[in-house]
Amino acid sequence: MVRLERFAQDTVLVHGLDAVVRRMRALDALWPERDGVAVFNRVYLAVTEEVSRRVDAGHFGDARAAITLDVRFAERYLGAVDAVARDRRPPACWRPLFQLRGHPGVRPLQFALAGINAHIGHDLALAVVDTCRTLGCEPADLEDEFDRVGDVLVTLEEQIREDLMPGPDLLQIADPLTHLLGAWSLDRARDAAWSAARAVWALRALPDVAEELTDRLDAGVGLVGRCLLTPLAAPPYAALPGG
Repeated sequence: MVRLERFAQDTVLVHGLDAVVRRMRALDALWPERDGVAVFNRVYLAVTEEVSRRVDAGHFGDARAAITLDVRFAERYLGAVDAVARDRRPPACWRPLFQLRGHPGVRPLQFALAGINAHIGHDLALAVVDTCRTLGCEPADLEDEFDRVGDVLVTLEEQIREDLMPGPDLLQIADPLTHLLGAWSLDRARDAAWSAARAVWALRALPDVAEELTDRLDAGVGLVGRCLLTPLAAPPYAALPGG
């Protein structure tokens, strides 16, 4: 009976990963290409498809844990999308991206980084906790799969920057985007997410304290996202004073 229940759960999770990919593809077809959330969605879709390929190729030592983590992770982002679609407020970490998604002065790479910041800085930590609850395990049991999923993100980060980076003429040392890129680190964000996940899990017997910690994490990541989305290019219709 236990084996049948586990098989059923595994089947649901595998289909859940497929469903996540289908949902993000549908969003990609729905939103305008220049839309800020669409920019992040394309990046995240590429990551999720790569994780799925690596699961099929046996890259993960514990495929069940990797799939569960990836599905719970994606559900956090898709939950924010659904909240906005229903005129509800998404978590604070996602608000800057949704609020500024159409700003003409924000560059595509900024939108991508702001989405990655929200998703890794806040959602990844809570997805680890969600996965532990789903599988009945401890964060330490997920560390290998957490690292392997993180390796996928790191592998694709360079490609993301190349695809979304403005032309070389814009990448002068004085260009604000150059400094912005150097102020945010995927590796640091991933390490912080792991520490936050362990802290939230350790506090699960103190729900009020755990909730306060997650609220502060949400707000802090949202503040970083707001900074990442600082407009760096004047809208084409803007005119200089006296011009």
